[in-house]
Amino acid sequence: MVTVDDVRRLALSLPRTEEALVRDRIKFRVGRIVYLAFNREESVLGFAFPREEREALITSAPDTFLPPDPADERFNWVQVRTAAIDTDEMRELVLDAWRMVVPRRVAEAHLGGGGHVSG
Repeated sequence: MVTVDDVRRLALSLPRTEEALVRDRIKFRVGRIVYLAFNREESVLGFAFPREEREALITSAPDTFLPPDPADERFNWVQVRTAAIDTDEMRELVLDAWRMVVPRRVAEAHLGGGGHVSG
């Protein structure tokens, strides 16, 4: 099970990331762009994800991944139950979400190589 502290540790290690508390919800953002957001119970993590790939991800593991809340459907967004993933899976989701919101050169400088996620 992944905790808020697990996500916080990784997210705050990423360049340009800030933590914010918005309407009692923990969010991580780069500038004004939110790329991670917990629900109030901290049991579901929303994250930036390509909208065109959302359906396939949710269908592949419906007990793990959830569609975005109706208000967020227009965004590149999906949600995951934190109890259903381990820290390696969380790391991949967080890094991919972060890469969507930072300039490519920032991701490449931090991650090395072509900016690909490595375990």
